Amino acid sequence: MLEAKDIHKSYDGLHVLKGVNLQVREGEIVAIVGKSGAGKSTLLHIIGALDVPDAGQVYIAGTDVFALDTDELARFRNRYIGFVFQFHHLLPEFTALENVCLPAFIANMPEQQARKRAQELLDYLGLSDRLEHKPGQLSGGEQQRVAVARALMNRPAIVFADEPSGNLDSVSSQDLHQLIFQLRNDFGQTFVIATHNQDLATMSDRIMRMRDGTLVNES
Repeated sequence: MLEAKDIHKSYDGLHVLKGVNLQVREGEIVAIVGKSGAGKSTLLHIIGALDVPDAGQVYIAGTDVFALDTDELARFRNRYIGFVFQFHHLLPEFTALENVCLPAFIANMPEQQARKRAQELLDYLGLSDRLEHKPGQLSGGEQQRVAVARALMNRPAIVFADEPSGNLDSVSSQDLHQLIFQLRNDFGQTFVIATHNQDLATMSDRIMRMRDGTLVNES
């Protein structure tokens, strides 16, 4: 599903990623762990095609993503990649249902079809009574579930999550972790998760450890 080859990235003369290689199989949940500053988020943003490496290649579902032009890459990212961040990044003026619909509208899905798909996702995630609530009316855990639904809207090949439970209390964190594995079991969803949460990492199929811009081992 994902292959990254010899990824290098520097910022302001600081060599953040130093030749990272990574493979993820379809339906796998992989946790990337390491101290702050090890390069986890930078790696996640590059393999998720949000940032461009200085050197190296990334293949997702067989596509060399950085061989695409800007418009092609934007379409590919919208169709094949989902993102969940530590902070949900929901638009405050939109309802939960409208926030979830946004990726589908970008992909030119008909409105009725998009709303039906969004409602099905929110129902699945236990938010059927929150469809018309705006983010400010939702708990932190509910907001993050809306963000998960948005990430899944276009049936992505892979979902990248950057500290997805980092801003949640322990109960909401546990609920979110269980949800990730439920999504894999029910839909075969592939996840790559950068996390400091040891419980989430331990639950994953594989743990990949970053240190000083390299992957030093996996278990």
